[in-house]
Amino acid sequence: MRIQLKVDGGLAFFPGLSKPIIIDSDALPDQQAKKLKQLLDEVHFFDLPPVINAPSPGAADYRQYTITVDDGSKHHVVQATDPIKDPNFQNLLNYLQSHR
Repeated sequence: MRIQLKVDGGLAFFPGLSKPIIIDSDALPDQQAKKLKQLLDEVHFFDLPPVINAPSPGAADYRQYTITVDDGSKHHVVQATDPIKDPNFQNLLNYLQSHR
């Protein structure tokens, strides 16, 4: 499984310094790969809508997170904007960001 997290926006956003985080679960130790799969299952990632918590028109300085997951025949992209209200989604974001 291949996961990419891209973060855009925020108060002090510098596009050139914000490279996507890419994780290949096959390259992770077994325990970390299981944790990642658990987090994706807890948030029901493949059932999520493509956009969560879209910003209001004219809203500024919000961070936007785009998570792309390729798992064999499954491919899904979810874009979420701060504030993240779902604790399971926040746990997934925290895990992915810890791999920067």
